[in-house]
Amino acid sequence: MARFPTDPWFKELAARVNASSEYRDAAADWEGDIAFAVEAEPDKGVPEDVWGYLDLWHGECRGGGVVDAGTGARYVIRAPYSRWKEVLRGDLDPVKGMMQGKLKVQGDLATIVRYVRAANELVNLTTTVETEFPDEAPA
Repeated sequence: MARFPTDPWFKELAARVNASSEYRDAAADWEGDIAFAVEAEPDKGVPEDVWGYLDLWHGECRGGGVVDAGTGARYVIRAPYSRWKEVLRGDLDPVKGMMQGKLKVQGDLATIVRYVRAANELVNLTTTVETEFPDEAPA
């Protein structure tokens, strides 16, 4: 089980992206890497910001993991740790969250919305990663 938001968790997500024919079909024309800025919540076990990264290109993930801030990714989606946890648990639809300002987006939101099927497949894949959350870890 991988702990969110860590390098092994993002690497597992990248592997699942590459194993998914549904994502490959939905994102066949997608071009753009995405950074996921997970904002610190020290009281929840995330003491500093974490930047997850997926290099997504035409339905595959060419790399993924935790990277330094300011990656220069084409798209950056930013939210506090607890908001990302809502997404991973299926309690918050990320496209709706972006439209409502619950997830902050840098990059062309219209393009993301145009690829809503690919975005939904990506979210579905996040929910398949067996995840340990730092604020729920045994003491």
